[in-house]
Amino acid sequence: MTSDRFSRSPLTQSLDRGATDVPLIEQTLGAFFDSVVQRRPDHEALVSVHQKQRYTYAQLQAHANQLASALLGLGLEPGDRVGIWSHNNVQWVLMQLATAKVGLVLVNINPAYRTSEVEYALNKVGCKALVTMPQFKTSNYIGMLRELAPEWAHGRSGALAAQRLPHLHTVVWIDEPGACDEQPGLLRFSALLAQGQAQDPRLAAVARTLKATDPINIQFTSGTTGFPKGATLTHRNILNNGFFIGEAMRLTPADRLCVPVPLYHCFGMVLGNLACFTHGATVVYPNDAFDPLTVLQAVQDERCTGLHGVPTMFIAELDHPRFAEFDLSSLRTGIMAGSPCPTEVMKRVVDDMHLSQITIAYGMTETSPVSCQSSTDTALEKRVSTVGLVQPHLEVKVVHPETGEVVAPGQAGELCTRGYSVMHGYWDDEARTAEAIDAQGWMHTGDLATMDAQGYVNIVGRIKDMVIRGGENIYPREIEEFLYRHPLVQDVQVVGVPDKKYGEELCAWIVLRPGETLDEDAVRAFCKGQIAHYKVPRYIRFVSELPMTVTGKIQKFRIREAMKAELGLQEEKTA
Repeated sequence: MTSDRFSRSPLTQSLDRGATDVPLIEQTLGAFFDSVVQRRPDHEALVSVHQKQRYTYAQLQAHANQLASALLGLGLEPGDRVGIWSHNNVQWVLMQLATAKVGLVLVNINPAYRTSEVEYALNKVGCKALVTMPQFKTSNYIGMLRELAPEWAHGRSGALAAQRLPHLHTVVWIDEPGACDEQPGLLRFSALLAQGQAQDPRLAAVARTLKATDPINIQFTSGTTGFPKGATLTHRNILNNGFFIGEAMRLTPADRLCVPVPLYHCFGMVLGNLACFTHGATVVYPNDAFDPLTVLQAVQDERCTGLHGVPTMFIAELDHPRFAEFDLSSLRTGIMAGSPCPTEVMKRVVDDMHLSQITIAYGMTETSPVSCQSSTDTALEKRVSTVGLVQPHLEVKVVHPETGEVVAPGQAGELCTRGYSVMHGYWDDEARTAEAIDAQGWMHTGDLATMDAQGYVNIVGRIKDMVIRGGENIYPREIEEFLYRHPLVQDVQVVGVPDKKYGEELCAWIVLRPGETLDEDAVRAFCKGQIAHYKVPRYIRFVSELPMTVTGKIQKFRIREAMKAELGLQEEKTA
């Protein structure tokens, strides 16, 4: 991926294009998966450790076909939306493959959603069927659904009707072997699967009507304001992205990838499942939700060669009290993504976890998701300071946020991307789609970035996260990277808070390593003489954890709101 980057002239502007020597896949996901199965039917495709289940490619194909047949038996037709509300399990990936095979649109619903959020999501896209976990820890998913639809207590499976969920006619709950509970009006997953036929002739008939450009997946973006938007992705979007992600990692059938990141998010279903399935590799789920100990155990027991995660996951694994007990020597590659990857954490991952060929990926749900990625042979200094180069068949540029002009290499601006990966659009929302994708097809990411003369991209923050203190533009990530160097700091986030004199002041929330202590003065002393005085945070707080989404993305707006409340600060009004 990087071989031709150093034989060409340096870039004169922050605009780059990916390689095009490997053609795009123009098949549907189902057709491409079947071609992989044909080549390696007996190779292990999936291991779900917590469920104690294993599937070869042929077995996974047979179960997916059987489920696809059963979904057609529910009266669903190509283009209909089917929700999946669950943590990681075999049933999730069967739904991913089965819906794709018969042209149904899989709607990923965040397991952290509560009653009003799931009501909004199901109704926004008109889900006709939903597959759900019955419960997980303190989350009672069936209980939330019954709160929304008490009418179902007397309903019949396949013919459910409720005032608040008018589109939904079938709800399927994921049962484990031996489960004896009954759910009036709802259908067991095992019973649904039993209704299908792996050799159903309807599957081939439907497949002939499908196109690679058909929508296949809807994912709700977690905005900090307003209702979530349903990013709609096609076969072509996610299949190609999964393939080129796997290429950057140099995946082969010999690879076994540990996937502790959630499947409802692109990280799990594209960077995990599809990167593996497009290369005949093996997917390993260590647990239904992230737990550092089970990740370490799965990597050792399954001899995993790859491991995915957001920085907070890798930190939790590295700092687990039993970390040294596990043999992680089989590891080679993987992806760290989801939020900026601290330099010091990356170095520990490479040195202590044997991940010498780990890659960095950058993207967003609306771009399927990856736009830029480092490769296995990218120099460590570039891996820890950039998100790599533009992916094949894509373009990226950095533009001035106000004028839209492409900036010179090294200058910060908004990152935009264009190509096959850009979403079909936001579901039933032309206005917001037009705000995000301009007339020339460029997706405006809202991220602040720089691009160097070789094309390496560095994300320096969100446009909304940039702090302007007394006229100085400050990028919080720069200060975070510096504070990560302190030996007692495990994690840190920096935000801007309102200030009457300077407009904004910096605030740092710091998580210390277990058992360590530190005070504000020591942090300021560490900064003195090392970074400019105006970059030294005025407010420093030591916290036990940082607010984040289920996928590990830090929610800076919650830090900002908490500090405004604590300090009694208000935003300064501007003309």
